Amino acid sequence: MDLRQLKYFVQIVESGSLSKASRQLYIAQPALSQQLARLEAEVGKPLLVRTSKGVTPTENGLALLQHARFMLRELDQALSIARKETDSVQGAVQGMVSVGLAATTVCVLGVPLVRRIREKYPGIVVNVIEGMSGHLTQMMQLGQLDLSILFSPNAIPDLPTEPLVAEELFVILPTQSKLVPPRRAKLSMADTAELPLILPTSTHGLRRRINLEFEQRNLSARVIAEIDSLSLLLACVRDGMGATIKPMSAVLLEGETRNGWRTLAFSDANMKRQNYLYTVSPERLSPAAAAVRTEIKDIVRELVQSGTWKGVELLY
Repeated sequence: MDLRQLKYFVQIVESGSLSKASRQLYIAQPALSQQLARLEAEVGKPLLVRTSKGVTPTENGLALLQHARFMLRELDQALSIARKETDSVQGAVQGMVSVGLAATTVCVLGVPLVRRIREKYPGIVVNVIEGMSGHLTQMMQLGQLDLSILFSPNAIPDLPTEPLVAEELFVILPTQSKLVPPRRAKLSMADTAELPLILPTSTHGLRRRINLEFEQRNLSARVIAEIDSLSLLLACVRDGMGATIKPMSAVLLEGETRNGWRTLAFSDANMKRQNYLYTVSPERLSPAAAAVRTEIKDIVRELVQSGTWKGVELLY
């Protein structure tokens, strides 16, 4: 077995067919099939199920896929370090660290994290992946991320996790909006249900949390649009189309509330979203990833204690 075969195997699974993978890899399909056959022969078990619609990994194939992705990512990091010309102090922490963050978390944590790593660990290349929590969970499970902030304590039971913060949810709308009188600082769930709401789709964990609060009160939200893109969702809200329900981090940038937004708390609901820091298993945690994990916790504490990250409670 060699790394080339693993690379081919990963591309085949991600492409869903040998023909697509051959085009991505610029390799003739018969040659690609031959490499796959050699890999399966060495493993001793079939790795793919072949159908007229394409290929899917077997149970053994899924097991190999997770480790193959990890090995290939580690190789890329090793080559990056070896090729990097640097006059840094010998023994300084180096490497690439992939961190998965939800869009709202990026708003408040993204810039401070990249700045801190750049200043304190110039040998570390931090790779920030923005995505929905479900996608980030899958990437963590597949070994594509070193660290990720997720919103469930049981998202990946076999990986180490630590509680970070509990975020309060707010009704968010432009300051000039006439949907809510200027004097109002809080809204009831019934009042909120009457507003035209722009919310994430039901695949989003935050939406399920919001739906539960309405359902417990036998209320039906007046949803006028479902958008998973944070930037587009806020643009529509800013345009006056409606209000949304998000943590305050959605309208924070480097600790300052963006001009033009109102954040209204709920008067009769305790809606909070807890944040958890997940890391790869201890045997796979590189010194660089361990350093970034420490810095994330330190930055979060600083942002909360300074009042920069508003609407949150520190959990450690």
